Amino acid sequence: MNIAASIPDFNAPVVEHARKDFPLLDSEMTVGAALERIRREGVGERVIYFYVVDKEKRLVGVVPTRRLLTAPLETPLREIMVRRVAAVPATATILDACEFFVLYKFLAFPVVDEQRRVVGIIDANLFAEEILEAGESEDRSRSRGTGLVGPEFFEALGFHLEQIRGASPWRGFRFRFPWLLVTVTGGTLSAVLAHFFEATLARSLVLAFFLTMVLALNESVSMQSMSVTIHALRSVSVTRAWLITTFRREVTTALLLGVTCGVIVSMIVLVWRSNLRDAFVIGGSITLSLVTACALGVGVPSLLRRFKLDPKIAAGPVTLALADFIALIIYFTSAWLVLK
Repeated sequence: MNIAASIPDFNAPVVEHARKDFPLLDSEMTVGAALERIRREGVGERVIYFYVVDKEKRLVGVVPTRRLLTAPLETPLREIMVRRVAAVPATATILDACEFFVLYKFLAFPVVDEQRRVVGIIDANLFAEEILEAGESEDRSRSRGTGLVGPEFFEALGFHLEQIRGASPWRGFRFRFPWLLVTVTGGTLSAVLAHFFEATLARSLVLAFFLTMVLALNESVSMQSMSVTIHALRSVSVTRAWLITTFRREVTTALLLGVTCGVIVSMIVLVWRSNLRDAFVIGGSITLSLVTACALGVGVPSLLRRFKLDPKIAAGPVTLALADFIALIIYFTSAWLVLK
C-alpha cells in the first residue's frame, strides 16, 4: 500500500490538528480548585494530562491525572506538577510532531507559541486515527476501544515515518549533497590556510605531530554540543533567553574540558620534547578551540532552526567545517606569535 497517498501532508502545520477543548490550570491553584475548574469547564473529547500555566499564561508544568486524583485537596498544584514539559512549537509540522511521539513516547503534547503559551494539544489517538491509516485496522480498533495506545503504536509510527522519509536515492542526494559542499569548501580553505603557515610548521615539527589531535578534540566537542542542542530544539523555541542560558552552560563546560585537555596535552609535549613554548602553543590552542567549537555546536543548529532549515542534516557539515577552520586559525596564529 502506498502510505504517502493515505495520510495527510506531513509538511502541514501541526496547529491545524491540535485540539482546543482542554482546561488550563493555574500554578497557584490547589488540587481542590483545579478539580472544580475541570468539572466546570469540562475535559473535552480526551484528556490525558492537565497542563499548568503561570499568571502570564505561559506553560510551567504538567499534572498527570493520577496525581491530581490522589493528592489532598489543599495541596498546591506547584507541589505535584512536573516542571519539565516537552512541548511542540506552534511552527512545527505534522512530521515534527510525529517525531516527538516516537522520541518521548508520551501520549500527548501541548502546542506552544514563541512565548510558550499553550495554543492547543495533540494526542496519540488523534495521530493514530488520522496518520496511521495504513496500519492494521485491528490494532486501531483496540486503540479506540481502550482510549489509549500501546507501545506498538510508537513502533509503527516510527516505522511509517522512516518509509515516508525513504525517498529515492537521487532525492536524498539532492537534499544532502549541498551541505557536504560546505565540508569540501572548509577543507579547501583549511589547506590554503596551512600553506600560509608553512614556515611556522617548519620551525617546529611537533606542531604537525599534534595537529590531528587538536582537530579531533575540536570536532568531538562540537559534535557533543551540537547533539545536545539538536535534542533540546525538539521541545523548545529559539529565544534570546534560551540561547543565553544554553551558551553559558555549554561554554562553561567547554572551558573546563579545554583547560583539562590542554594541560594534559601540554604535559605530554613538555615531557616528550622538553619545549615549553611548543607545549604552551598546543595546550593553549586546544583550550581556545574547544570553547569556540562548543559555541558553534550551539549556535549553528539554533540558527538553522531559526531559519526553518533541518539541523539534523545541515548542522553537522556546517559546524565541523567552521570549527576546524577556526581551530586552525587559532593554532597557526598562536604558533606564529609565540615561535616567530
